[in-house]
Amino acid sequence: MTFDYELTLIKLIFSENDMGDSISTEEHSNILCDVVSVTRSEHYAAASHGMKPEIVFIVNQYDYNKQSMVEFEGNKYNVIRDYKQKKSKGIYDFETIELICSGIVNDGDSNG
Repeated sequence: MTFDYELTLIKLIFSENDMGDSISTEEHSNILCDVVSVTRSEHYAAASHGMKPEIVFIVNQYDYNKQSMVEFEGNKYNVIRDYKQKKSKGIYDFETIELICSGIVNDGDSNG
């Protein structure tokens, strides 16, 4: 597994402005990742719950801190779920997490 792609993890931080209105800001962290396709079983399992996974990013578990959004090649995605493999296929799999994501359109509404 090679981490040949750059991924931006996005954490939403909520606060209030001077008028008491709730506002959100984004905290960005750039990391390296690998990109894989959504498996057929993942696609159908998610579809049964009304979700549409589009892409899977494999990241170092120490880089990921439960961020809810990511940006990759100019597109934003919601993290549907994260998954840490129980069995390792290789030595690097012990320290990685899969981020299963769906695309964001229209100011944050997930396509679905």
